[in-house]
Amino acid sequence: MDDDAEIERNRTLQAQLYGEPLGPLLRRLVAALGITQARLADVLGLSAPMLSQLASGRRVKIGNPAVVGRLRTLVDVVESGRVLDPTQLEQELARVHAAQAPLTGPSTTADRSTLLGGLRAAASPAQLIAAAQAVAPISKDLADLLGRAAGGNARG
Repeated sequence: MDDDAEIERNRTLQAQLYGEPLGPLLRRLVAALGITQARLADVLGLSAPMLSQLASGRRVKIGNPAVVGRLRTLVDVVESGRVLDPTQLEQELARVHAAQAPLTGPSTTADRSTLLGGLRAAASPAQLIAAAQAVAPISKDLADLLGRAAGGNARG
């Protein structure tokens, strides 16, 4: 597969995982927040080269659920339409940067959907079931999550 075809494939996969390709989303955030792409990478907890690869479609997915959670939070901030003065903006960016997104516990439907989509993109149903069965004695919640990603409950 040539580079252009691979990038288009990756952007299509990003749209499936995140609702749209990451390039336009990240550019919107940079413009709306009035920050650089490097600053956005820092706030999200990614390296600048990784963010660039995601934006360009050279990489498909964000591997860290906390980063996905931070990205969702920034999208929510921008979509809220709140006007932040420079001090408020810095406080909001610091809050987002410090946020952690636990694997289990309260989360939005969009977060769960993104996480399940990421798991489905990373492994086959059979692999997800095997992983669910392997972790079931240690973590019921993780086993349930893997089972849902596989298309059912695979803890047994």
